[in-house]
Amino acid sequence: MMIFLLSATSSGIPMYYFTLVYAVGFIAAVVIGSLAWYNSKRPAGWEDVERPDFMPKLDAKDDSDQSA
Repeated sequence: MMIFLLSATSSGIPMYYFTLVYAVGFIAAVVIGSLAWYNSKRPAGWEDVERPDFMPKLDAKDDSDQSA
């Protein structure tokens, strides 16, 4: 990783592309993690808390009726 950073800075490539990739990746991880957490089983103390309106309800499919 350090070799990539050193070669990128010496080659004249603007570093904001590198920073932008990290920022977009972090935002994607937070959004995907939030969706997964809100759609998972509630941890202790959160059983009676309602799902926020902006979170979509994801239903698990029943794969038992599929036979290959």
